[in-house]
Amino acid sequence: MNVGFIGAGKVGFSLGKLFMENDINVIGYKSKNIESAAEAAKFTKTKSFATIEAIVKKSDIIFITVPDGEILSVWNHIKNLPVKNKIICHCSGCLSSSVFDGIKELGAYGYSIHPFFPVRDKWHSYKELSEATFTIEGASFYIEKIKDLMCKVTENVQLITDENKELYHAAGVFSSNLAVAIWNISRELLESCGFSKELAEKTICPLFLSNAENLCKHGAVNSLTGPVERADTETVKKHMECIPKEFLDIYCLLSKELIKIAEVKNPNNEYAELNELLSSYEGK
Repeated sequence: MNVGFIGAGKVGFSLGKLFMENDINVIGYKSKNIESAAEAAKFTKTKSFATIEAIVKKSDIIFITVPDGEILSVWNHIKNLPVKNKIICHCSGCLSSSVFDGIKELGAYGYSIHPFFPVRDKWHSYKELSEATFTIEGASFYIEKIKDLMCKVTENVQLITDENKELYHAAGVFSSNLAVAIWNISRELLESCGFSKELAEKTICPLFLSNAENLCKHGAVNSLTGPVERADTETVKKHMECIPKEFLDIYCLLSKELIKIAEVKNPNNEYAELNELLSSYEGK
């Protein structure tokens, strides 16, 4: 099946290259930026198209790889073209296939296909995408065909429902964006202790990276250390007495989540006192 890309940014570049490296027939790119489409076509050894009409006509599967806010606009253009039996996909983590309003009546099939992976670079991210998990959500008719397609590029493929798309995206935010916020809080607390910004960041990085590596290799239970894991109520209490108020709720909520993990790791430890202490500070 011929695959065409509308949008020649990081995701379009990376998916197109990954597909070509796995013998999936990419025909080329259309972008509102002509130079970007030509650049992507050169990178993937495919073609650039001057119009949406031209690439849609030549494609069996169309990937809309534009920013989330532009997907509906592109679809509103495509839906006025002959699209019967065509497969229309977008790669948004948050939006579902329901963004393709009226697609069933047109005889076409819509899907959201999202890599649970930070695609940061047009030229190199494709090399790592084969390790990513791709989620697929959409029309039942071709969903096994789409799954087979994605299984050519990764063994990590998960079908999800429209109803779970927002929750799935929130999970990604917890493991990526909110981790950045926690790192930044740690930096601010070290600066409050007199560290320069540069030294604070240099100090955090080895611990942050080591912890992330342990989590990925050994899982949450085997990676957990620290005062919550030890049920060290006195140390946690001292933390809570000195942490700035704007961060206290975060500390308490995340520590209570750590108790759940600690109880699995140490079933003979008693965490009731610690849990009571953390609960008493929430919302203050």
